[in-house]
Amino acid sequence: MNPKHPACCSPFDSTWPFSEALPGVVMRSCRFDPDLLSTDDFPRSAVPAPTNIQRSVAKRQTEFLAGRLCARTALLALTGRADVPALGEDRAPVWPAGITGSISHSHGLATALVANHNQWRGLGLDLEEPMKAERALRLAEEILTPAELQRLDSLTPDQQAQRITLTFSIKESLFKALYPIVQKRFYFHDAELLGCDNARARLRLLIGLSEDWKAGSELEGWHCEFQGRVLSLVAVAA
Repeated sequence: MNPKHPACCSPFDSTWPFSEALPGVVMRSCRFDPDLLSTDDFPRSAVPAPTNIQRSVAKRQTEFLAGRLCARTALLALTGRADVPALGEDRAPVWPAGITGSISHSHGLATALVANHNQWRGLGLDLEEPMKAERALRLAEEILTPAELQRLDSLTPDQQAQRITLTFSIKESLFKALYPIVQKRFYFHDAELLGCDNARARLRLLIGLSEDWKAGSELEGWHCEFQGRVLSLVAVAA
């Protein structure tokens, strides 16, 4: 069967939006519209739909389909094989052997990136709609450590909302990058954003996750504005 590109998803975008190129990493994005989802879009696209996705609302179905299509297109560019990552029991994508990757979607935009495992051990990608100041401040204590909260004091309300959105996003990216390596769940208060500029961010683990990833370990991340959303990336080199 030749897969058909569904009307609910736009053509793929191969833009690399971050300030620094990462060798061997392939990224693909597309927009999606749940109102345009057809009942046969999954079989026509040759994307298997897990049972829980089949039972979900149109929005969840469409974002899953769009994310898998982005991942398949990125994998095709990287490996020459049009693989679709399955959904694991832990709800994380199951990548082909020798491949690491990440998928994210937010408010009608999906994106995925992939690389060979011998170049990058872990990749974490996260898209977020910018939070309004009121919502950001309401959620701040759930996302930020006491030290991160203290650093908000010198910022305007809009800057605070931007910082909270970025902190949320890059900690999500950190989890996606490290979880496949350590196979241990951790949470927002288990890592700290030490600092950031217009393109980069520095993170520190506050708990030990493995022998290689002890408390105090630091990682670098990247962030940018991408199609009106905050996009963040954490990459662990091999």
